[in-house]
Amino acid sequence: MKIAAGAIIGGSAGILTLSNAFRPKYPSASKPQKLEYKEANHNWMYHQIDPATTGELAYKHYEDGGCMYSTVISVLSQLADKYGEPYDSFPFHMMKYGHGGIGGFGSICGALNGAAALIGLFVAGKDVKDGLTTGLFRWYEKEPLPEFKPRRPIVDFNPPASVSNSILCHASTTNWMKTTGYEIKSKQRKERCRRLTSDVAAQVTVILNEYFGNDYVTKGHDDETVRKCMTCHGKEGKLENTGGKMSCTSCHTESPGHKIFADPHYKLMKEE
Repeated sequence: MKIAAGAIIGGSAGILTLSNAFRPKYPSASKPQKLEYKEANHNWMYHQIDPATTGELAYKHYEDGGCMYSTVISVLSQLADKYGEPYDSFPFHMMKYGHGGIGGFGSICGALNGAAALIGLFVAGKDVKDGLTTGLFRWYEKEPLPEFKPRRPIVDFNPPASVSNSILCHASTTNWMKTTGYEIKSKQRKERCRRLTSDVAAQVTVILNEYFGNDYVTKGHDDETVRKCMTCHGKEGKLENTGGKMSCTSCHTESPGHKIFADPHYKLMKEE
């Protein structure tokens, strides 16, 4: 069904058309931006480490405490070996809560939770922390994963890659299981998450290396669907009833009413 720009959408309360409705400005895509290094006022200093080594360590430690734990210990154990304190005294056991999307609740992926904690530990400035975290999370949402290939596989299985379109544990694993046909309790699914954790640990190491080398440029931070939804639903929109950066389509599908009004509305706005 096609709707003209002047089509009637409203009813008895008044005539609402696509021409006279609320028309926010079409949101422009974000541009690559260098995040300048800011010196932190604490003792938790970051030092350059090898992403490949970090991935191998995350793979090795996965059995000890799960995805969040192994992500954090894969980075900090290297710094502890080279520099001692304060890294030696980090309470690694605390990070075991993140398994299965926090205690099995299927919320945020534990590997991402641990990686964001590392960014928070080392990086100064809220805007910079948010920028680095956004880059990591967008990569996770859109990149076909896992890619990691261990030197000594624990399970003789190379998991097929899938695009999660979500930072949530349950959505990420469900998308992978739909793609591959494996079940949640299978050793193949566990091996997928083990290798995915290595990918995340290696990626956050790349990000930290670039940032502390004063060479980090934002890329892939934009999401077309999020910009589209937040035009009306975000803080600058007419509805102002939600907020966030996570990919909207991982949880939300479009209603018939939304297709009748919002899609043509947005198309007109984009053409202006």
